[in-house]
Amino acid sequence: MFLLLPLALVCLFCLLPLILSLVPTFTKPVFGLSHYVAFFKDSFNRIIFQRSLRISLITTIICILVGLPTSYYVSLLGEKKRRLLNSLILFPLLTNAVVRGFAWISILGKNGLLNQLFLSLHLTEEPVKLLYTEGAIIVGSVYLFLPVMISTLSSVMERIGMETVEAAYSLGAPPVVAFFRIVVPLSFSGVLVAGVMVFAGTISAYTTPTLLGGSQNMMLSTLLYQQSNTLADWDAASLIAFLMMLLSLGMMKLFNVLASKIDQRGTEHV
Repeated sequence: MFLLLPLALVCLFCLLPLILSLVPTFTKPVFGLSHYVAFFKDSFNRIIFQRSLRISLITTIICILVGLPTSYYVSLLGEKKRRLLNSLILFPLLTNAVVRGFAWISILGKNGLLNQLFLSLHLTEEPVKLLYTEGAIIVGSVYLFLPVMISTLSSVMERIGMETVEAAYSLGAPPVVAFFRIVVPLSFSGVLVAGVMVFAGTISAYTTPTLLGGSQNMMLSTLLYQQSNTLADWDAASLIAFLMMLLSLGMMKLFNVLASKIDQRGTEHV
């Protein structure tokens, strides 16, 4: 009884607008998948789709590889040091994404800090193109979402009983083996949640690809903005939004499968 009103509000303000925006992509001009077939027939759209998937996957993998050991290290510290490090990790989230994007422009640009360093060390004879590349988008995305990964995993790591890890040490397991055989499987539920958040955030981010990727490295988010705000083609924008949702759901399913294989306790994670 008490859940009826919240469920009605969710359906009214979340599900109904979503359904109304997606229905035209299946029904105009006739019922079917003609819009989706046409989208993937266009080589320009395929390149953007593949680039978005590639950048989002690479960003997610880097965040996991860096976030797992970092969050484990933070969880081993005392309470005061842990609070201090968590504050420093979350501090970039307090800065606007546009400001962070322009900061990376000053670092990766033709006359940026990195190119000035390369030239001063005589590593290159002319500035290297670092900005307006896929690599620049990945760097900016990792910087943007790594705090999310670490903060999510840190809370999971703190709930892992150290007696389990110490038991592995007492049985002769080296620290690296104990980390990969004990800590990683027990924390994979957090990896699942944080990985989906990073992937979905990267594939839907607009500011970072626009500032660091430029017009030659468009992603689905920038294509969606172009179709909706520039061309006023709302059906095409809805189609792109639905594809982004499907990619995020597919990533969630992939992480769930990996979690069931890594964590042998036999529980469904999501």
